[in-house]
Amino acid sequence: MFTLKRRRFLRHSLLLGTGLLAQGMLPAWAQSGRREAVLPGMLAGREFSLTVDRAKAPVAGRAVSHITLNGQFPAPLLRWREGDDLALRIINRLDETTSIHWHGLLLPYQMDGVPGVSYPGIAPGDEFTYRFPVKQAGTYWYHSHSGLQEQIGHYGPIIIDPAGTDPVDYDREHVVMLSDWTFENPHRVFSKLKKMSDNYNFQQRTLREFFADVDKHGFDVAWEDRLMWGDMRMSPTDLSDVTGSTYTYLVNGHSPAENWTALFQPGERVRLRFINASAMSIFNVRIPGLPMTVVSADGLDVKPVTTDEFQIGTAETFDVIVQPDADQAFTIMCETNDRSGYAAATLATREGMRASIPARRPRPTLTMKDMGMGDMDHGSMTQPLPEPATMPTMNEGAMDHSTMDHSAMIHEGMDHAVMQEPAMDHAAMDHTIMNHEGMDHAVMEEPAMDHATMDHSAMNHAVMEQPATSDTATDHAAMDHGAMDDMAMQAHNHPRGPGVVNVALNPVNRLHERPLGLENEPHRVLVYTELESLAPNPDLRAPARELELHLTSNMERYMWSFDGIKFSEVKEPIIFHQGERLRLTLVNDTMMPHPIHLHGMFFDVVTGSETHKPRKHTIVIKPGEKMSVDITADAPGDWAFHCHLLYHMHAGMMRVVRVQEHMS
Repeated sequence: MFTLKRRRFLRHSLLLGTGLLAQGMLPAWAQSGRREAVLPGMLAGREFSLTVDRAKAPVAGRAVSHITLNGQFPAPLLRWREGDDLALRIINRLDETTSIHWHGLLLPYQMDGVPGVSYPGIAPGDEFTYRFPVKQAGTYWYHSHSGLQEQIGHYGPIIIDPAGTDPVDYDREHVVMLSDWTFENPHRVFSKLKKMSDNYNFQQRTLREFFADVDKHGFDVAWEDRLMWGDMRMSPTDLSDVTGSTYTYLVNGHSPAENWTALFQPGERVRLRFINASAMSIFNVRIPGLPMTVVSADGLDVKPVTTDEFQIGTAETFDVIVQPDADQAFTIMCETNDRSGYAAATLATREGMRASIPARRPRPTLTMKDMGMGDMDHGSMTQPLPEPATMPTMNEGAMDHSTMDHSAMIHEGMDHAVMQEPAMDHAAMDHTIMNHEGMDHAVMEEPAMDHATMDHSAMNHAVMEQPATSDTATDHAAMDHGAMDDMAMQAHNHPRGPGVVNVALNPVNRLHERPLGLENEPHRVLVYTELESLAPNPDLRAPARELELHLTSNMERYMWSFDGIKFSEVKEPIIFHQGERLRLTLVNDTMMPHPIHLHGMFFDVVTGSETHKPRKHTIVIKPGEKMSVDITADAPGDWAFHCHLLYHMHAGMMRVVRVQEHMS
C-alpha cells in the first residue's frame, strides 16, 4: 500500500514538475489560462525572423527531442494584417534541409515553400527570406514541407486581421491547435506501415461482434459480410493508419492530462480558432452543453451556421463563436474519427476548473457506400455495437511491453468502461507518460522522399477529362469483385496498375452526409453543404472544361497515389490555363477519407449554391465519394496538390499543378 501511494505521489509530482517546465517553454499564446482578451506573445508586424532548430523539451510529460522555431513548441503565433508586405527570414540550424509552407495563403509560387516544386528548400546552415503581400484575412497556419518534419513539431498558427472591419463580432479569442505526437521516430512509423498497413489498428472486429451481427441480421447476412471483406483483403475498421496506440493527441502542445484551459467571462462572445495541425488525424469536435456557431472555414468568412459538432480534417481550419453564460467549465472534446483517442481542453472562468470528459463513443465501421457502391444495400453491418470491441492481441512489433514502465502510466485518462474481461483496450489508455525507452526507434530502412532532388520534368500528371458513369446496382450474392472491378475500369476509363487495388463501382456525392460514426447522433452535426460563403463568389463563370482525378491505393503495399501513379513516377504536371474556369472532379476509390489540399488557390466546392459556394483550400473526401470543385486558375506557376495525411503524401499521393499561359 505504501509503495503504491509513493508511486502515485511521485507520478503526480513528475507530472506537475514537467508540466510547469513545459508551460514555461511554450509560446505565450499556447500557455494555459491566459487572461488577456487578445492573444498574447505573438510575433506581429511586417518583418519576422524565425530560427529552425532541434531541442529537447517536455511533450506530454516526457522530455523529448523535437523541432522548434525560435526555441518554441508549438511554433510562435504570427499575426499579420491584410494588405501588408511581409519579409520573413528563416534561419536553418538543423543538419538537414528544411522549409516553411504558408498553408492556405495566396502568394507568388516561388514563396510557397515546397522543396522541389517552388524552390530548393533551405539547406543546413543557410537562410531564406520569404517576401510576399498579404492578400487575405482569417485563420491559417504554417508548417514544414520537408520529409516528415511536420510530425515532430515544425508547425505554428497564423492570424491575419482584415484591413477593414471584421464581420465577426467577438470579445475574446483563443487558438485551438490540434496535433498528434508519437514518441516513435516518424520514419520508423512509416516503415511499419509499409510492412503492414494495419500495424496500428488494434480495433479489428471480433468473434463477439460476429455473433452480435448474427443475432441482429441473421447468419447468412453476417457471414456474407465477413466473406466480402475477406475477399477484398480489407478491414471495415481501417479508419485511420496511425492511431491512439502510438499517438498522444495535443491541444496547443498539451495532452489531455495537462488540461489546457481557455478562459472567458460569462456572457462574452469567444472566438475559438480551430486548426488541425496533425500529421494523420481527423477530429470530431464538440463542446457538450455549448452550441458553436461556425463563422469561418479555411480562413474565409461563411454565413453563420450553428451546430453542436463538426469534423475537422487534417489541415482544415474552422472558426467558431461560443457564448457561455454560466460561471462553469466546459470540455472542448476532440475525438479522433476512429475513436482510438482524443485531444481535450477546457473552457472555463478560472484556471484549475475542469468539466467531465465524455466517454468515447463506439468505434464505427465502414459500409457499402464507403466501398464505392453508392446506395446499394447489401445488408452490410452498418451499426456499431453498443460498446467498443475487445482489442485483439497486440502486435509485438508495435510496442515492447517487456521494457515498459507501467508504474509511470497515467491511468486517470483510461476509460475502464470499454475494457473487456481479460483484454485491455489500449485505445483507451493515456500514453502520455508511458516509458518507451525499450522501443526500437531506429530509422526506417527505406530512405525518405527528398522533394528537393526529384526530377519533375519526368512527371506524368495526365488526368481524365470524361466524367465517370454510374453502374447499376448489383446483387452482392452473385457479385464477382474481380470481374466488376474490370468492368468499372473499362466503363470509367479507370487507371490501372499495382497502385490501384480497388475501384469505386458507384461513387456518389456525399457532401451532404454526416461523417462516418456521426450519422445517428441526436444533436446537430455540420456538413459541407451547410457552408455558404459570406461574400458572393468572385468568379461566377461556368467551368469551360472538366478534369477527373482518382484517389487510388494499394493498402497491402501502403501505396497511395492519384490515378495509380505515385509522385516519384509521374512525368508531366497537371495543366491549368491561366485565367480559365475549370471543374476538377475527384473520385475516392480508396476506403479512407482524404483531406485534399491545393496550394496557391482556393476552390469553390460544388454544393448546389450558384453564387455562395463555400471556398476552401482543403476538403475531406469521403470513401466512395465523387465530388467536384470549381477553380479559377489565377495564380501562374507550379503548385503542390496532395493529400494532407502526411504519410500518404510521403508515400506518393501528390501531384504538381502548373498554371501556365494559355497557348492558342
